[in-house]
Amino acid sequence: MSDTDHPAGPTIGEIITQRLSRRDVMRGSLAAAAASTLIGPGSTAAAEAEPGGVFDFPELKAGVDETLHVAEGYRADVLLRWGDPLFADAPDFDPTAQTAEAQRRQFGYNNDFVGFIPLDGDGRRGLLTVNHEYTNGELMFAGLVANTRKEALTALNADQVAVEMAATGGSVVEIARGATGWHPVIGSPYTRRITSDTPMAITGPAAGHARLQTKADPTGRTVLGTINNCSGGITPWGTWLSGEENIHYYFTGSLPEGHAESDNAKAMGMGGPFFGWGRFHDRFDLGKEPNEANRFGWVVEIDPHDAASTPKKRTALGRFKHEGAAGVINRDQRYVVYLGDDERFQHIYRFVSAGTVGKTRADNADILDSGTLSVARFAADGTGRWLPLVHGENGLDASAGFASQADVLIETRRAAKKLGATPMDRPEDIEANPKTGRVYVMLTNNAKRTADQVDAANPREKNLYGHIIEISPDEGDHDATTFRWEVLVRCGGPESGASFGAATSADGWFGMPDNCAFDGRGRLWIATDGNSRKATGRADGIWALETDGTRRGTGRHFLRVPVGAEMCGPCFTPDDESFFVAVQHPGESDDEAVPANYDKPSTRWPDFRPDMPPRPSVVVVTRKAGGPIA
Repeated sequence: MSDTDHPAGPTIGEIITQRLSRRDVMRGSLAAAAASTLIGPGSTAAAEAEPGGVFDFPELKAGVDETLHVAEGYRADVLLRWGDPLFADAPDFDPTAQTAEAQRRQFGYNNDFVGFIPLDGDGRRGLLTVNHEYTNGELMFAGLVANTRKEALTALNADQVAVEMAATGGSVVEIARGATGWHPVIGSPYTRRITSDTPMAITGPAAGHARLQTKADPTGRTVLGTINNCSGGITPWGTWLSGEENIHYYFTGSLPEGHAESDNAKAMGMGGPFFGWGRFHDRFDLGKEPNEANRFGWVVEIDPHDAASTPKKRTALGRFKHEGAAGVINRDQRYVVYLGDDERFQHIYRFVSAGTVGKTRADNADILDSGTLSVARFAADGTGRWLPLVHGENGLDASAGFASQADVLIETRRAAKKLGATPMDRPEDIEANPKTGRVYVMLTNNAKRTADQVDAANPREKNLYGHIIEISPDEGDHDATTFRWEVLVRCGGPESGASFGAATSADGWFGMPDNCAFDGRGRLWIATDGNSRKATGRADGIWALETDGTRRGTGRHFLRVPVGAEMCGPCFTPDDESFFVAVQHPGESDDEAVPANYDKPSTRWPDFRPDMPPRPSVVVVTRKAGGPIA
């Protein structure tokens, strides 16, 4: 087995016994044997009988069907769809005549992270930044009928691959709110499409290193494009951080045993391509360009205010499968970014800038190029420690194969395991509450965790439904070496050993937490990835989650996506009156035994036209009566 499947060493302290925290006991959470009383019919009555809670909206009923649903009293309007023209000269979307040239002028595919940057004082104009994570070729192009999705994608021709490459990356779109709601501003000077071919600079400690040099770029400082951009963050100085996640999907070929990059490639899961790009572009063939993969797996910083600016891959934040890159200004004015490596048995990271945040974008132009990257170790007593990933310290030296800080960052996963970091259950989005300073970690699932791998921070074997951890930095200092932590909720249905708050209704529980967001009041909203008829009997969506008081851990269902779709990108406007969400890959099969394709998708949302395939879209939610959400 590779490092991507199992931890290299023992879990911290060989902890086997799950810890039930003092807060768990105080709020009445139950162990697995009693979980059926937690989210059953009695809980619905409890929720109705107990007034209060910080969320005020009629709870949506859980379920699965072909369209999108939102809580009563709210409207959900499609703002941007795959293929929508973004520029005045962009052609209208025609799914039967797609070209890469057209796609570069249109909204991309599979929108994930969504960020909003106000352009005026009242928040009625702003820049929407959107990651386009990957493509579903089988839903984009007619005629790709195969037994599996992978078979369909590897059968794409060169022109179709070119469309895929143009549909990934990101979009910057100016939007404005008028009498009829939000709309894109076509022809705005801010509008931009970023693709897998957009020139980018490599910056920070690994820039120029020999392991990042290629035939096309012998300097190791310039790379074409960004791929598999999952979640991200918006910085206080108005830039957009985009995390490159499952980069291994794009690289074909293999390296011979003993090659200098062979173990590194295995640690990142290379060797089983999902896409056929390497058939047409040598840089995605490991055998022809073994260093190209090292130029992906970073956090990219993009300036949405300048459409001509060069995006920068910030190597100081480490290389792994980045889910996101959400940050917070520490009390000493340094910038702190929390990072999750989204794979089973991978780790949680924190970057603290060396410099302090200045007043202008120019002041902060390179603040992310210098600082300390650390990895988390969780202890059974509810404490934790950040372990610095610094060359020359704690065995990260030449004797372990790390000749420089660049090596530590290029092989962040191996360095983290060397220090004994806690292997987690797919750490995805990690964000700090701007009101309380507490940090919330979305752990999506890990079906491969065995009984002897269970530990305090990952308390279930075969963890199908995930959990959420709350971290409290010691003395409120995000640069502190130590922290305290709690399992806020263990996710899933009544039979799964879940631990939602006792007031959670039959519609309020969820599985597979993925992304999260805080509104202006510091309330936590959760987006999910992996719910389905088979897995949970419900679609993915948005749930509000209480984090304080007697209702701590109580979920409340707000929005659900169409069948086959994933919920991504929750983001609020500063006044909390608009809530942006991203509906990703609608139309995918809800049953793996029956693959979906262009001609037979599981839904044709949002157009519901027989001549139009399903289209990933950004949706904006508002109250029908006006005012803040919930």
